[in-house]
Amino acid sequence: MLRTTLLAAARSRACRTLVERAPVTRGLVSKYVAGSTLERALPVVEQLTADRLVTLDHLGEDTTDTSQAQDTVDAYSRLLSELDRAGVADRAEVSVKLSAVGQFLPQDGEKIALENARRICEAAARAGTTVTLDMEDHTTVDSTLSILTELRVDFPWVGAVLQAYLHRTEGDCRDLAGAGSRVRLCKGAYDEPASVAYRGKGEVDRSYVRCLRVLMEGEGYPMVASHDPRLVSIAGVLADAGGRGPGDYEHQMLYGIRENEQRRIASEGRRMRVYVPYGDEWYGYFMRRLAERPANVAFFARSLLTKS
Repeated sequence: MLRTTLLAAARSRACRTLVERAPVTRGLVSKYVAGSTLERALPVVEQLTADRLVTLDHLGEDTTDTSQAQDTVDAYSRLLSELDRAGVADRAEVSVKLSAVGQFLPQDGEKIALENARRICEAAARAGTTVTLDMEDHTTVDSTLSILTELRVDFPWVGAVLQAYLHRTEGDCRDLAGAGSRVRLCKGAYDEPASVAYRGKGEVDRSYVRCLRVLMEGEGYPMVASHDPRLVSIAGVLADAGGRGPGDYEHQMLYGIRENEQRRIASEGRRMRVYVPYGDEWYGYFMRRLAERPANVAFFARSLLTKS
């Protein structure tokens, strides 16, 4: 119930206003968001890439304005240029939400999102790095995978994200487990109905393992996005069973979460990538992180009551 409430609040304008104006918000948000500007985020990236890999997300979603979608493309182009200039493009890629580049526009949204994503991929190619398409709620899956297919004609390295809590995902893993395919497998962070998604933790975990087994037994490059110690351990077992070495898959975790574990994995010679969001459109991302970590919810709620 708490998770459902928080995810609903993530789309509420009134809740957004309250949270953004709360004095305590800035300190807690900075735990999960690298900065409100690229200039603030780049030092974080340079520090992380000393021992880990990075994927950067310029925050923003649900864009319904063509000029805003264009601004997002420009922001990614600048980001990729700066990664190249800083000499870290070989260790830092970008993650893109298609809804931020026009997917939901009322006319030709999917076509516009494809063309905008293509421009970001072109910038990534110039910088010598890659792009992963983030996945959003279940209503976007078919559109996102369709755009992925189009992009991979010219950019076969474009990565996909699949969410283990969706009933369909094991089949999608089979479809995307071919040679050269990069797939990030996560549990899923949206509030989905039981008709399309597993709702219980045990069900989601079992689906995650089934999906990960498909990816590890395939010919692609699995990206294991989980902070769960048990799933991290299982990933290693499945990689060994699939004959994969340390460079044949990677772990991914969010910026600000389980940092000691991130360093431990990296110190063992395994590939560890950190998902680093930045930008001033942090509200939806922040609320989903709260929904995943109840301890932070209690702290934040107390702070709102006492300091707002």
